[in-house]
Amino acid sequence: MYSPQITIARARELRRTMTLPEVILWQALRGRKLGGARFRRQHPVGPYILDFYCEDARLAVEVDGQGHEHPDQMRHDARRTAWLMLRGIIVHRIAAREVLGNLDGVLAGLKARVGGGLAPPPQGP
Repeated sequence: MYSPQITIARARELRRTMTLPEVILWQALRGRKLGGARFRRQHPVGPYILDFYCEDARLAVEVDGQGHEHPDQMRHDARRTAWLMLRGIIVHRIAAREVLGNLDGVLAGLKARVGGGLAPPPQGP
């Protein structure tokens, strides 16, 4: 899906300045550590940047801090989720405090979302 150059540049910047909960979750997801699912971080999709994206499951994972509890941000998030859903992408929101306090539970929930339909990770020689 086409993303404007400004969105791609912003995604690159966000990869360098991830929040602590995003870094912790990325360490647990990268390298197909979650049931063989491949995740991308700060992935541009159209005009939006997804915190994490699993293309095989068409799953966007958003780590939400306290700012997402503000009514204006909640309206923006709802519009964004609707836009993504129209394109077949499911949005899974996780509170940043959950990543910090219950990473195992977060990972179990994500593993259930990506499901068993993914191929196992390739095995080395």
